[in-house]
Amino acid sequence: MFRAILTAAGLFLATQIPSTQALADTRVPQNQAEISLGFAPLVKEAAPAVVNIYAKIVHEQRRTPFMNDPFFDDFFRGLSKPQPRVQNSLGSGVILSPDGIVVSNYHVVGMATDIRVVTTDRREYAAQVVLADQASDLAILQLEEAEDLPYLELRDSDGVEVGELALAIGNPFGVGQTVSSGIVSGLARSGAATGEGIGYFIQTDAPINPGNSGGALIDVNGDLIGINTRIVTRSGGSNGIGFAIPANLVRAFMRQAHDGAEEFQRPWAGMMGQPVDADLAASLGMDLPEGMVISELHPASPFTKAGFEVGDVVLDVAGEVVNSPSEMVFRMSVTGLGDTAEVTRLRAGAREVLTVEMMLAPDEPPANPLSLDEGTPLPGLTVARINPQSILRFQLPMSSDGVVITDPGAYGSRVGLRAGDIILGINNEAIKTPADVSEVLGNIGRWMKVDLNRQGQRVSLRYRL
Repeated sequence: MFRAILTAAGLFLATQIPSTQALADTRVPQNQAEISLGFAPLVKEAAPAVVNIYAKIVHEQRRTPFMNDPFFDDFFRGLSKPQPRVQNSLGSGVILSPDGIVVSNYHVVGMATDIRVVTTDRREYAAQVVLADQASDLAILQLEEAEDLPYLELRDSDGVEVGELALAIGNPFGVGQTVSSGIVSGLARSGAATGEGIGYFIQTDAPINPGNSGGALIDVNGDLIGINTRIVTRSGGSNGIGFAIPANLVRAFMRQAHDGAEEFQRPWAGMMGQPVDADLAASLGMDLPEGMVISELHPASPFTKAGFEVGDVVLDVAGEVVNSPSEMVFRMSVTGLGDTAEVTRLRAGAREVLTVEMMLAPDEPPANPLSLDEGTPLPGLTVARINPQSILRFQLPMSSDGVVITDPGAYGSRVGLRAGDIILGINNEAIKTPADVSEVLGNIGRWMKVDLNRQGQRVSLRYRL
């Protein structure tokens, strides 16, 4: 959208060029002043598409004399009157269409009850979240009664290279719109992931500070290459290590928002894996460490159906290198549901390209959720049959089977039950189905023992009724 002012060799000096040069000439900038001068036309074009976002989040907080004591707080939870607490959030956003589609971070607007968006020319709009995903830290907003707005084009972020010049535009510390410059200093950064650990980022040394979240990281053509999301810091300020969510994932969000999706849906891999390091590469007979080795594989996984097995190494998805589970999820998310992807497999030294379906985690066997009523020792406890959907939701091992707690309820929370716990037995009675839970608790005595599998560890809870 915004062309001109930079070539691979250097900046095109759009203003104050000596008359002996034609406007189309290019040359390497000679000093910092020329570099700064060269950014001015770019910023003038791109900055109006970056907005300030003011969000209001209302939390209900219960106050008790023991609220700061983690032990007593469990016992007094639910006995005090809830008090609303208002939290204000400040961030940035990027306009992606003239009719007011804006992208920002989930942690800025995802839980907001009131969102106000202010453009660079001081126009204000109310906004509604139309699609948000905490794991990816992205949210799509629709501005009310907006038209003919400036916007940024999405670049193919797979073409971004380390060393490219980049500009970060946002509202750091609430001081107003600010532009900072730097370079793309790293790609495929997944170690800084949050949420469900599926983050995949572009790294930049362009200063990013609190308030920049949701702002734009643009290239020298003014195209959006990423959404600024977080920093690595010890002081609270920018130390030159900032992360942006790649534009290709933003494009996938835009596509699903346009189709009317109520929540972001990503294809299911149905596998667990780990990066191939030097030792693992040597044990697999590989010349160099590359790819991700499959350590667990669900029988219903699309990779199983395509012919993959535990011990295979995934080298790339849709032609893009994969070296970690986070990269795998990112590549599948960008490909999108309903499509297929060509995946390169390494097995016993031989490479083979297989076609894998991009599908949702199946709800088979049926979950058959069951919520206990007031006549049981744990009213409100909700359990369900484990299937691929619950394995994905609660990040359970691929071999998990039996019954999982989806909601412990008020009483269950007090006695130590958690969502995602797998119930192995109650009072030494094996639990295989949700109906088993109801039957055993219906004939319980004065004592109860619950055996659980919690994140791979066996846990036993005993208490008197």
